[in-house]
Amino acid sequence: MSAIDRLLTNYARQVRLPWSASMSGKQRVWFAVYPPAEERRVRAKQPQFEATTLEAHHGWLNADLTDLLPKWIATHEYREGIFAEPEHFSVSSELEDLAVERVRQACNSEDANATCVVAVTGLATLFDFMRVSSLVERVEDSVRGRLLVFFPGEYAGNVYRFMDARDGFNYMAVPITATESFIQS
Repeated sequence: MSAIDRLLTNYARQVRLPWSASMSGKQRVWFAVYPPAEERRVRAKQPQFEATTLEAHHGWLNADLTDLLPKWIATHEYREGIFAEPEHFSVSSELEDLAVERVRQACNSEDANATCVVAVTGLATLFDFMRVSSLVERVEDSVRGRLLVFFPGEYAGNVYRFMDARDGFNYMAVPITATESFIQS
């Protein structure tokens, strides 16, 4: 069984567990952790993650951040200068604000009730432009059901490392990994 199939199996176990309505926002966040090199395979399996969620009688919404950076740059007033001298380009907090808004919109939509999973995809496209920990902290109070963050990186010793490159952060989210015995049946 491939690592991504094991991740999907472990997700299936997690999504079928009973959900407590009295959890804080931090406890409603799940991180599906996988090696960054597996990003395309995880994306290809997304319909199966959705199907697994629906089979467990939960809703599914996707907050895709993949196009956020290119759209932001395309509308930026200094885009010509950014393309001419990209080494001088630095992203302001505006990009993170846009990511927060996109995830909050999904979390606050009519379909995102207490039994719905809102999946956040496309984080790899924002590597080096924003911090995942900051994004999650800013949206956690909007989560009514569960927030599933597809996280290209690693998890070890209660520390998440985004794209295996940044200093890790300790977050209270529930980790879902591809480890074979991660969730006991």
